Amino acid sequence: MYDQMKENSLLVMFSGMEVCKTNDEYYPFYTSRNFLYLTGLDSKELALLARKDGQGQVQETIYLLPPDPMKERWVGARIKPREAEETAGPQEISSVSEFEADFHRLATSGNYQYLYLDLFRADPLDRDESAHLMLKRVASDYPFLKVENANAIVRRLRTIKQPCEIEAMRQAEKVTCEGITSMMKASRPGMYEYQYRAVFDYILGQYSPKGPAFPSIISAGRNNFFIHYYSCTGQAMDGDMILNDVGAWHDNLMNDVSRGWPCNGKFSERQRILYECALNTSNHMFETIKPGMPMKEVDGQARRYNAELLKDAGVLKNVDEIGTYMWHGGAHHVGYDVHDAVQTPEVIAPGMVFCVDIGIYHEEWGIGFRLEDNCLVTENGCENLSAITPRTIEEIEDTMQKGFAVGV
Repeated sequence: MYDQMKENSLLVMFSGMEVCKTNDEYYPFYTSRNFLYLTGLDSKELALLARKDGQGQVQETIYLLPPDPMKERWVGARIKPREAEETAGPQEISSVSEFEADFHRLATSGNYQYLYLDLFRADPLDRDESAHLMLKRVASDYPFLKVENANAIVRRLRTIKQPCEIEAMRQAEKVTCEGITSMMKASRPGMYEYQYRAVFDYILGQYSPKGPAFPSIISAGRNNFFIHYYSCTGQAMDGDMILNDVGAWHDNLMNDVSRGWPCNGKFSERQRILYECALNTSNHMFETIKPGMPMKEVDGQARRYNAELLKDAGVLKNVDEIGTYMWHGGAHHVGYDVHDAVQTPEVIAPGMVFCVDIGIYHEEWGIGFRLEDNCLVTENGCENLSAITPRTIEEIEDTMQKGFAVGV
């Protein structure tokens, strides 16, 4: 991080604030992923202030919420200085009440010309975060500081996963696999979508209190034609396909896996045709992806290859009409976010982790599903991190015949 900052600069990162849900109730707090990436600290109202001098030397201070026995009695213990030191390893630890004074002292010292802030917004209408509010104060009170984009630097760093991150993702894959296979074993006609979700959530609860890495997408039948569907109120009727797009996480790293299966445990002829096209396309991509390949070609090649298979199967008359059945791409990076906030690369490089997502939606046949796996780019090719989860027709049908069994 600091190697990419200019000399004589300050960096300020915030963990974030709680958002009110209603009256005195708040939404579950979700720490800024970039703050978490840099510090490993997962709590509200924290700050990181780092300073880089003209010789390239860096000094860090982490600001914690001070002890408050009454508030902690109600909502739980706050991070202690020793815990922060063990996790983040800063040179200094202070109270958030000291942050403004410390920043003012450094900003007016004459030693710093630049201020790095994480000012990302997914949408221009998004609410102001702590960094946006600070930007307004800096513009009026410290106009001599030139604001730089910390978000761009962290995105570049997050693009390539470190060995410890890859190992955490492997552990998350194991939990996701157990959750999906448990849903397969529980599956039956008449089962409601929320019951599938309950099975998945139960498995996650055996490993972590955090729940799913992102809101689970689990649908049946006609609901499969809503790509991001969350209500889980439908019922699986005999012959319906179950679509699920789910993930677990481990040590703050998450995955994103999709599987489709017939709720009755046996693929029909039409389901088999479409699923084999998706599976063969996915397998082709895992045989093809390697360093140096243009990133846009992951989706591009998948669409072209799948179009040829669907045409050969008699489903598609013209390969140019692939958009009739493939409604989306899927080569998004995954890591600290399910759609990981990385610097979108032009070419693939070792250490990247992204999804290979083959979705087929045939409304006339009433069949919609996607086969989504997590691809780790290696030095000479790639690895399917989610290959442990049943993905062939034979594996899925065999798993479903074993019946529901939950284990840890």
